[in-house]
Amino acid sequence: VSAMMMASAPVFAASNTVIVKGSDTQVNVVQRLAEVFMEKYPGKKVSVTGGGSGTGVAALINNKCDIANSSRSMKDKEISQAMDRGISPKRILIGMDGLSVIVNESNPVDELTSAQIADIYKGSITNWSQVGGDDQPITLYGRQPNSGTYVFFRDYIKGDYSSKMKEMNGTAQIVEAVKQDASAIGYVGVGYLKEATGVNIVNVAPREGAEYSSPLDYEKVKTGEYPISRPLNQYVNGTISGDARDFILFELSSEGQKIMEEEGFYRIPEDYKTINAKNGFSM
Repeated sequence: VSAMMMASAPVFAASNTVIVKGSDTQVNVVQRLAEVFMEKYPGKKVSVTGGGSGTGVAALINNKCDIANSSRSMKDKEISQAMDRGISPKRILIGMDGLSVIVNESNPVDELTSAQIADIYKGSITNWSQVGGDDQPITLYGRQPNSGTYVFFRDYIKGDYSSKMKEMNGTAQIVEAVKQDASAIGYVGVGYLKEATGVNIVNVAPREGAEYSSPLDYEKVKTGEYPISRPLNQYVNGTISGDARDFILFELSSEGQKIMEEEGFYRIPEDYKTINAKNGFSM
């Protein structure tokens, strides 16, 4: 119980606490990693909070966290802002996510192309009958602008969201909204679907005529054949040491990567390990 309380404690709970802040996609899995880490190494303390990738990146830039969780890459302007403040961001990849498009369990639509998803979220397709479903208006659910998932998915659809999209505070809220709304569509990290009921996961093809694949297929996510694959990132200030470094090494260890999978996400592919090694985190 004490480990769980520490993993969700407010920032700056104690000067010797490793502060982790940011992505709501990653918050549950990193909290779980923190709990196991603290059980394994009594005396070490890790505080994990969410708020969105933008919140985590801002905290890193302002030197208010040790580790920033981000489900998107830092923007060039954010890196410049950090450098101007004496912060040297280094990226570590701790896992993989197949960002998942979900619909209500009553919806017969189980396959969409990337172009159809883009047209739905940009507002060109507004009725399920246009993509083989029932004759009912489509209700859009998404994240708020400070979310890395909001930014990543917007880049995926290559345009601005429809003004009719309902912006939700967190990923769990999207899952719950789609469960309650027969006309809904949403996008969530695959880890949030491990025990979800009342929703169906849509298979996605990168283009018309291409193979459809599921975010539940790790091989397709790893190779990018599933077209909405992404790494889960953490950013730190330069070459770190002490408990913060030990925690990241634990996340990257076999035990940490097993926890990543138990929480519904995927372990890092071999080529990601090379990227981590270049930034001082070889396993």
